[in-house]
This record gives sequence, structure tokens and C-alpha cells, in this order.
Amino acid sequence: MERPSLEVNLPDTHEEGKLYVVDSLNNLNKLNVCPDESQHSLDEEENTGGTGESMAGSSTRNQYLFFITFVFTLIISLALVSFVMFLIFQTRNEMDQISSRLLSEKRNIEELKKINSIILRHLNQSGTKK
Repeated sequence: MERPSLEVNLPDTHEEGKLYVVDSLNNLNKLNVCPDESQHSLDEEENTGGTGESMAGSSTRNQYLFFITFVFTLIISLALVSFVMFLIFQTRNEMDQISSRLLSEKRNIEELKKINSIILRHLNQSGTKK
């Protein structure tokens, strides 16, 4: 019984040895290809087990910044739209006031014309009597 278990363990040891050699070659390749500055990031990746935890934090931070920027942009847009609507309503009120003043001035001018024509008739009649 012990013999079959030894036979099974031997290929596993051989496979682990192959993996160790490949891993060592990969590490050497990284050292030769990567500059010193990026070696720090490689060491961090090895420490985290290559799960990408630092990338997940960065992605979450980027999403958070995007969300904050988006909300800030929406608030500014809402404020600008509100201000434009306020200006439109204010302008409409001013135009209504100016229009009503023009109409009242038009009536006053027509009344003054009537008074002027009455005065001219009166002066013409009094001038013809003399």
C-alpha cells in the first residue's frame, strides 16, 4: 500500500520542481526587463499574491472621484439653469412693465392730441370772431 502512495507523490514533486524552475526564470526575466522603479510595484504584486488588490483600490478610488465630479457638475448645472430661468422671468416682468408704460403713454399722447385740437378750434373760432 505504501508503494502506490510513493508513486503518486513522485510525479507531484517533479511537477513542483518544474513550477519552481519556471517561477525562478520568470523572476529573473522580470529583473532583467523591468527598470529599478517598477521593481517596487512587482514586489508589491508578489506580496499581495498577485490578486490585484492595489488595482481594486485604485479602481474604487477612481469611481469615487468620478462620482463626486459627476455630482458636482450636476449641482453646478442646476444652479446655472436656475439662474438663467430667473433671468428669463425677470426680463419678462421688465418687458411687461415697459409695455404697460408704453400703452399708458400712448393714451396720454392721444389725450394731449385731442386737447390740442380742442384748443386750436377754440383759438380759430375766437380769431374769426374778431
